[in-house]
Amino acid sequence: MTNYFCWDQRLGIYLPHLSKEWEQYLKEEQMRILLEWEHIRGQIPDRIREVEQQIDMLQHQLGEEEQFERSCQINQQIAELASIINDLWIWYRVQGHITVKKADT
Repeated sequence: MTNYFCWDQRLGIYLPHLSKEWEQYLKEEQMRILLEWEHIRGQIPDRIREVEQQIDMLQHQLGEEEQFERSCQINQQIAELASIINDLWIWYRVQGHITVKKADT
């Protein structure tokens, strides 16, 4: 990964981590960043499937759990994983664009 992305432990993917405003990057830099972002975005559906599988396992455990306190813990874990999926979908929808400066035209 380049300096433009950093690992997000919670989501399990790299996220943009830009040190300056998007428009301040040269067109070529923007293109490299967007190309790398598209590669990362392409991995998000697979990551979502992984998290969904974790939820499925927890739901199975929940269906067999008899202790109320443990059921609450499992529900909390499911809620956190669902939140991760929601955030991953938000990032999946983020699309960049190349900024054309007047000097570049």
